[in-house]
Amino acid sequence: MVRFNEQKGPNAMTTQNIGLFKAIGAKMNYLDQRQNVLAQNVANADTPGYRPHDLEKVDFGTVLKNVTKENVVRPVTTDPRHMPAPNEVETARSPEMKKVYDVAPTGDAVVLEEQMVNANKNQIDYNLMTSMYQKNVSMIRTALGVGR
Repeated sequence: MVRFNEQKGPNAMTTQNIGLFKAIGAKMNYLDQRQNVLAQNVANADTPGYRPHDLEKVDFGTVLKNVTKENVVRPVTTDPRHMPAPNEVETARSPEMKKVYDVAPTGDAVVLEEQMVNANKNQIDYNLMTSMYQKNVSMIRTALGVGR
């Protein structure tokens, strides 16, 4: 039988203290905010002079680095045929990423079809994050021998 210490406070072992779960939560928060912006675009489709908005894309690799500052997890390359870490691969260019969710105008008028496609992509991404969260919790529960 697995027993846990009843710790409280910032050092308690919860999913909120695991870097991967923090990153998934940040992505879900971003997608939630983006869905609100897209819904406003659809709601104002017939408003004269209204310009559709969208959130700037965020590099969630940077978010993951920020939430796992203390606990850096990297794959070990013990063989030259192993894939290198992403920061070891040369890139043609390094885009500057925004750290905040900026709203930027995207055009003169709302195109409902475009907004529906964006909302659908957003929902698919949100469902993916939900599934990842659930699968990782399930994996942890299995490793602990809980909930078989």
